[in-house]
Amino acid sequence: MVTILDGKKLRDKILAELKLKLDKMEKKPTLAVILIGNNPASWIYVENKKRTAESIGINSIILRYPKDVSEEEILDKIHELNKDDNVNAILVQLPTPAHISKENIINIIDPRKDVDGFTPYNTGKLFSGEKPFAYPCTPKGIMLLLDEYNINIDGKHAVIVGRSNIVGKPLIQFLLNRNATVTICHSHTKNLADITKTADIVISAVGEKIINENMLKPNCIVIDVGISKDAAGKIHGDVDFENVSKIASYISPVPGGVGPMTIASLMLNTVELFELNR
Repeated sequence: MVTILDGKKLRDKILAELKLKLDKMEKKPTLAVILIGNNPASWIYVENKKRTAESIGINSIILRYPKDVSEEEILDKIHELNKDDNVNAILVQLPTPAHISKENIINIIDPRKDVDGFTPYNTGKLFSGEKPFAYPCTPKGIMLLLDEYNINIDGKHAVIVGRSNIVGKPLIQFLLNRNATVTICHSHTKNLADITKTADIVISAVGEKIINENMLKPNCIVIDVGISKDAAGKIHGDVDFENVSKIASYISPVPGGVGPMTIASLMLNTVELFELNR
């Protein structure tokens, strides 16, 4: 019988605990989000972050810019936020427009305010096995979800499908730190199914439905990070949930699995950075 890894339930538990902590604080954390352009998905994500933050007592500032804003103006604003003692966490909503370098923008965020854990300093700390000021939110959320269900990672073979800087690459280090044996696959990987069939844990973060029951061994653990829409507009993940859930021991749904945990991790990071810098 498969166990569903319920990210919504754990998110609500984490947020409730954070709210209790924040209710006791006279001064509250402040999260500043920079949003460039009018990408509908980005607008939804940012509004969701703001709503969640304010519901538990985190101050939220959204700084909106037109899509033709200059890179220099964004850099100037980040420098300003870095110096602002009232701002504890800074987030730049990705993707940025083509004329703005994501690397230039992220690289100048103060690592002590880097709530996404994307700056070279925090990334370097993660990959050196040290503790960064903040861990990337989605990988952190995945590990929290595994821990909540008491899933032992030590000695397991984990296969990650997807090599993004946001999910796939950081997950390598998260899993290595827990003594997993890690294989990472991507668009140039040959015979993907032959590799995923050897995995105790499969984590897919591609954005298209590519994982089916024939690619997995019985009783494996499946984490679905991908999200996309079919022709009818229905949201789904990378995994054929209906059929894979018949052979997996644990599986995260889409929606309701990793997505809510990313938001929960963002709130955790915001509070942790606030406490670090007080």
